[in-house]
Amino acid sequence: MSPWLRQHRFALLAALSTVRKSPGSFLFNVLVVALALTLPFAGLTLLDNVRPLSEQLSVDPEISLFMRADVSRPDAEALLPQIRQIVAQGKGEVTFVPREEALESLKARSSLGGVLETLGENPLPDSYVMKLGGFASAGAAAQVDAITEDLRALPGVETVQVDSAWVKRLAALLGILRLALLLLAGTLGIVVIAVVFNTIRLQVLTQKEEISVAQLLGATNDFIHRPFFYTGALLGLCAGGVALGVVLLALQPLNGAIAEFARLYGSQFQLMPLGGLEIAGLLAVSAGLGLIGALLSVRRHLARSR
Repeated sequence: MSPWLRQHRFALLAALSTVRKSPGSFLFNVLVVALALTLPFAGLTLLDNVRPLSEQLSVDPEISLFMRADVSRPDAEALLPQIRQIVAQGKGEVTFVPREEALESLKARSSLGGVLETLGENPLPDSYVMKLGGFASAGAAAQVDAITEDLRALPGVETVQVDSAWVKRLAALLGILRLALLLLAGTLGIVVIAVVFNTIRLQVLTQKEEISVAQLLGATNDFIHRPFFYTGALLGLCAGGVALGVVLLALQPLNGAIAEFARLYGSQFQLMPLGGLEIAGLLAVSAGLGLIGALLSVRRHLARSR
């Protein structure tokens, strides 16, 4: 075994020995850090489940284009090639709806037939209905805006209506949730670092005499500080494991309530735990936060001892 590996093995064993000497204090600190990590871990799990659901939503916006009442039928039909050229970028289908057909459809779908007959003339304009395809996600539906603006610029067009507003609202809501989760994770990450910083500071003060003796015997700063780094990393790692365990246990009752709600909409949606790669990444982040807290605490002690 190389000297470098022996030094790290000794530091790890020293950190484990410190934990065994005061397991109650270590477990208490683990619980405190785990409480801080549970909320962002739960939020990340929720977003991880909602993200593929939002991407799989059927996003096929429909655009309705209404001509002005004074536009003649030949002029309205003459716009068909231009409309098809504009809508081609969205892989859409274009259907011309004469005003007579629109009136008959309105009479058939509503109870306003008698009211419409009393008007004497058809109040509805000629129109086009465009069903756009190729929008596999909420983000891709933003392309509809460009198509809508091009359609509004055509001569004789009175109004252009788009039914994809809900898609944009969903995308905006998910963006807000991601930003809120990022801010929350950053704030609670500072809390984790502060807890580990204070824990290591107390440990350094407790072993102050041992550190002084080691320095007199010629021990380097790296040799003295390395066990504290491992202690901070172990604290963060254990807290991350506890937080993930709490989130996993909370999924069971949540899925029971979600199943009842989803059944009302004919869905079988359930919250799934994070994958192995995501779990490994979160544990690494937890250990890294513990290491940062220990590093800051030990360096502050080193600066004071000089």
